[in-house]
Amino acid sequence: MNCKACFPGDITYKIKFMGEENSIFISFIRHHLTGKNQLIKHQENVLIVKEEAVPGLVDFIFDHMHYSEVYFALDDNVWRPIKEITTIFESQWVDQIITNQLVTTFAQPIVDRNEEVYGYEMLSRFKRDDKEGYLAPFEVFQAAKIRNRMYALDKVCRMTAVRNAAKLQKKVFINFIPTAIYSPQHCLKSTVQLAHELSIDPSLFVFEVVETEEIEDLNHLKNILMYYKEKGFEYALDDVGEGFSTKEMLEELAPNYMKLDMKYVQGVSNDPSKQLTAKKFLNSAKTVGSVPLAEGVELREDFEWLKKEGYQLFQGYLFGKPAPIV
Repeated sequence: MNCKACFPGDITYKIKFMGEENSIFISFIRHHLTGKNQLIKHQENVLIVKEEAVPGLVDFIFDHMHYSEVYFALDDNVWRPIKEITTIFESQWVDQIITNQLVTTFAQPIVDRNEEVYGYEMLSRFKRDDKEGYLAPFEVFQAAKIRNRMYALDKVCRMTAVRNAAKLQKKVFINFIPTAIYSPQHCLKSTVQLAHELSIDPSLFVFEVVETEEIEDLNHLKNILMYYKEKGFEYALDDVGEGFSTKEMLEELAPNYMKLDMKYVQGVSNDPSKQLTAKKFLNSAKTVGSVPLAEGVELREDFEWLKKEGYQLFQGYLFGKPAPIV
């Protein structure tokens, strides 16, 4: 049986009508949706409808009803004003990206102190059938979050990156979102199997924890990382900042790599405050036995300063921009 999180079905909407004047429309709406096979269930003042029913239903509600007294809910059962429903429906295009796996993996080189390629960061880029060029990654992930599709999108990106790793035969850094994983034993099993099928040495994979998803459940994150470790993979903390700032947390997670965020890298050669942050970060990495990696390097003087201080790996436009894997 396929996991619903990885292979989500159609979204259904619960529509709740409040107020005496709105109630007189319920039977009419119910009859109309039944005739179009768009009604799933009804219970008193609540209708559960298919997504295809939403555009016409919303138009009717705004034209003829007191829409301030109409609410909707998804699987989370959180009731929200009906005026917010359009955002969810209009983000439906992200389902097409997931279902049709319209993901292209770009690779950006990561170099050592001698500027020789050590590995690559795998970056997902997305297309829509009805648009030219690539979409902004933030836009895609935001749409997936709105429609509760983060789990499925994260898996498609991860699996596509693993397939492309076979073409590089170098260390590959692959981003993942911890909150998109329910159980590592189930959600990551397919990743392990694919790497094995492609005969890729697990030690070539470095899975990056993306800090933009706030880490609230440290035990859950540790379970994920320990699962990766048991399977022979390595892991990194990406954009290390306030979310992983405590020494105790870093020692608990014991990452193989720690990446200094570009906002502290760019201009570090002549900015005392950034230099202080970079030095503290370097000491933290050394304390927990992690390889320090500076990302977003664009100027040679910043690279030379970081190298002199003891940074071991570097990533940024100075060494190469992300490009599609041929």
